[in-house]
Amino acid sequence: IATIAISTPSLEIRGIQRFEYPILIMLSGLGMMIMVSSNHLLTLYMGLELQSLCLYVLAALQKGSVKSPEAGLKYFILGALSSGILLFGISLVYGFSGSLFFPDIYDSVANQVSGAGAQPGLITGLVFVLVALAFKISAVPFHMWTPDVYEGAPTPVTALFVMAPKIAAMGLIMRLLFDGFGSASFEWGQILVVLSIASMMWGAFAALVQNNLKRILAYSSIGHIGYALVGLVPGTQLGVSSVLIYLTIYMITSAGVFACLLRLNRDDLEIQTVPELAGLSKTNPFTAYLLVIFMFSMTGLPPLAGFFGKLAVFQAALDSGYYSLAVIGVLTSVVAAYYYLRIIKVMVFDEADEPLDKETAISRHLVASLSAAFAVLFIINPDYLFNLADIAAQSLITGS
Repeated sequence: IATIAISTPSLEIRGIQRFEYPILIMLSGLGMMIMVSSNHLLTLYMGLELQSLCLYVLAALQKGSVKSPEAGLKYFILGALSSGILLFGISLVYGFSGSLFFPDIYDSVANQVSGAGAQPGLITGLVFVLVALAFKISAVPFHMWTPDVYEGAPTPVTALFVMAPKIAAMGLIMRLLFDGFGSASFEWGQILVVLSIASMMWGAFAALVQNNLKRILAYSSIGHIGYALVGLVPGTQLGVSSVLIYLTIYMITSAGVFACLLRLNRDDLEIQTVPELAGLSKTNPFTAYLLVIFMFSMTGLPPLAGFFGKLAVFQAALDSGYYSLAVIGVLTSVVAAYYYLRIIKVMVFDEADEPLDKETAISRHLVASLSAAFAVLFIINPDYLFNLADIAAQSLITGS
């Protein structure tokens, strides 16, 4: 809903407003719903492909641009590779467990673990499935498509990539690991530790040298997936709850960021780089200070909502004895703060550039304002989201 709300004016300006756009978004949303509600590996695959095929088309929607078709092609080729890896992993899991249903796989793994240990073939299948899903959430080292696709796709489509597919894929990963492979938590926990550390470090350091705003947000999203995986590593109810809290806050904050960026146009061209934000606090103070709120929230500074998200995942890791993982998360957060604060510095302290086009889209104003209100006022009643996350986590852990 947020993506469609902030998209319309940009699509009109670029001449790519087509009736297929909202239909593809809705179909991709249907695929995401199938993904997170499936309890069968082939249903999982069908939902994932329905989502992915829609996103391939959306990434290449702007035919007049050189980068948009390139982004769609890169996404399609690498997505097809990940789908092949996923199907190969599913075939191994089926061969060694005898079923495609999550509960049957869970029982098979539990019997093997209680006996001589899980068969190497079954664990190998799990590894292949996790590799394919790590591509979908752009966890390092399966992130190579993210910066190019985010930069090349139309900005409203990039907003969709940031807000929805990764969160749906994380929900799918949690369903698969707990409903299907809950008895092998030690094995998949080790994989998630590596993915988490690599994603946090690459997301923090790779963005330091970037000037393009969408590439910065691409590396930022890689880092945020790493932080979410920190909460998933322990395999506990508290960890699942922390992941849900983190992703909810990240999704709403990201909606606000892109609503603000789409408000910034000069001669009907979008602002693309950090230096182009110079003096924004003087030429467009409302948007500038909303961006300041979102940047501070993504950094994890209290009392904004982003602080509570990081606090939740780090607390889950500490409670389960993953002290090194939590420390690495805190240190990479400090590094990542540099490129968030750099954006704030350019907007507030640098000299004003040429004036921007006047923004008339109420929908963007509304999405940005609501996101900022959430980030600022979350501290008043954080228990509401925490309680909802606990209920959802308990349902996943107990299988009810």
